[in-house]
Amino acid sequence: MKVYINGKLTHLSPQKVLGKGGEADIFALDNSLALKVFKQPNHPDHQGIPSAQKAAQQRLEEHQQKLRQFPHNLPENIITPQGLATDRTGQTILGYTMTLINGGIPLLKYSDRRFRSTSGIGNQTIIDLFKQLHQIVAQLHQKQIIIGDFNDLNILVSGEKPYLIDSDSYQFQSFLCRVFTPRFVDPLLCIFDTDKILLNQIYNIYSDWYAFTVMLMQCLLFVEPYGGVYKPKKQEASIVKSQRMMKRITIFHPAVKYPKPAIPYQVLSEDLLQYFYQCFMQDKRATFPIQLLDNLTWYHCQSCGTESNYAACPLCHKKVSKSLSKPLPSITNTLVVTPIFNTKGIILEVVLDQNKLRWLYHENKEFKRETNTTILQGDLDQGLQFWLQNDLTFVGKQGRIITLKSQQVIEAIAVDSYQQQLMFQCNAADCYWLHQGQLLKKGKIAADYIGDVLEKNTQFWLGSHFGFGLYRAGTINIAFVFHLHRTGINDQVKLPRFPGKIIEANCRFSESYCWFFLTLETQGKLVNQVYVINSHGEIVAMTEVNKNDQSWLSNLEGKFAFNHCLLSATDEGIIRLELQKGAIVPTKLFRETEPFVTNNSHLFASSQGIYVVNEQDINFLSYQV
Repeated sequence: MKVYINGKLTHLSPQKVLGKGGEADIFALDNSLALKVFKQPNHPDHQGIPSAQKAAQQRLEEHQQKLRQFPHNLPENIITPQGLATDRTGQTILGYTMTLINGGIPLLKYSDRRFRSTSGIGNQTIIDLFKQLHQIVAQLHQKQIIIGDFNDLNILVSGEKPYLIDSDSYQFQSFLCRVFTPRFVDPLLCIFDTDKILLNQIYNIYSDWYAFTVMLMQCLLFVEPYGGVYKPKKQEASIVKSQRMMKRITIFHPAVKYPKPAIPYQVLSEDLLQYFYQCFMQDKRATFPIQLLDNLTWYHCQSCGTESNYAACPLCHKKVSKSLSKPLPSITNTLVVTPIFNTKGIILEVVLDQNKLRWLYHENKEFKRETNTTILQGDLDQGLQFWLQNDLTFVGKQGRIITLKSQQVIEAIAVDSYQQQLMFQCNAADCYWLHQGQLLKKGKIAADYIGDVLEKNTQFWLGSHFGFGLYRAGTINIAFVFHLHRTGINDQVKLPRFPGKIIEANCRFSESYCWFFLTLETQGKLVNQVYVINSHGEIVAMTEVNKNDQSWLSNLEGKFAFNHCLLSATDEGIIRLELQKGAIVPTKLFRETEPFVTNNSHLFASSQGIYVVNEQDINFLSYQV
């Protein structure tokens, strides 16, 4: 692709792709400058979608004037257009250059409980971030600018500072913001049509503060206002999430079952909790009172580890149920529950190898293995990544992987990364990694070459018998499989085109199948998908759900694959799924496991039973014979 930036011809190649969204593709020009190119109506992602083609045409037409009149002197945390990218004539705007935020993490990750726990990010850090966001939003409003589509994917956190991207959609002068994200749009501006909501009114400053309040709740409680499961006492027809939103059926509604992985809202100060209630249940709209953040003090419970705004922990003091610290009866019906491990710290990594469970945890500023051997000392760090292989621990940071045996460094290697994740994987016998666009395997003397991939745009995973990977070349997704004992990759896996942005991806392997999970952001919605792929690269089944639906697929993590089956933990208990005639079919819900698992639990199945791994404990579930 060719564009002209300030009259200078620039060639764009797939190797420079940083990411893509519903409206544009992002390219890296250098280490500090990026280019956002808007999708044309004939873009492959819009094929067969007339509404998307029409929206792209309208967006391009409006941007011809909007970008030339874009406000100046905005807060430095706003990533604004710098130079215009045009066609050869210089008359038609195709996109714009902007500051590149290196290492930026979407605010969405800060509402992920496991990411927060393993990174050591406490609530005071969240409050400090939102104080900065509050100041930015207030400054924009002073300049008569409304964000409009304010959401946790257009806020990047880097160095404990928030940066707002996608500023080209901001509302100012006569230019309106016409896009919205259902999870954050103010319901007062919407109407309900069939099974979805539609934006029906113009954004205002209070709709920005509504979205701000939603994001704050998510980051403090790990649940959105309309999370949980609605279970009315009377038999009523099931309603979709958007209907709950329009009827204000929130987590505060008595018929909504609060999700187990979320933090009970009783930990928050009465003033902040009251504001959430008034906003989401009673339609209060106002500039968010900054004093609610200024007046917060956080206490860390030494007993259960919860952070709250009370010196006496409300979970322990008032006996409020906490999902990860329920007492364990030894036998429930025929289910036997055996405690394996417990820590006041955090469990970071777990693997199961030939029925032997191995783990790494952090407690009292020490990183320890299951043998209680200390391998590192220091605080939790979101930049650290870990892998386990027998008695070896691999520690990664900033493009380097070191191998530790106890506290002794055996070797170090350089690896590529993908969106801040180091591309290194291991199983019980082998280690694979990406470096300078090559897939490599640890050999007896040096690294063995497996195949070529797209540098900095590839991610992969490893099973016990084969591996799976994915890279993006422009608008094309190229998936591949590779066998562990031969050179070469098979890049003929026929995955469909993903029109939106890949937010998260993960894999689980059995001997014969790879279960490939991913979260896509498309048209403002988050959708979870799973593809089941065999070792030959053939797709044998797939399904998808909305991420916020309470189902076995609402979380990509923690599942365990074996044979043609998958085990998944839910708030209702462990569920088994099977491949049947090209479909993924739930075949059994083990309701008796409900007290011991949450939607965030990680499962590892051995020949004797199932290990359930939570943030601070590991329990073994088996059945009495």
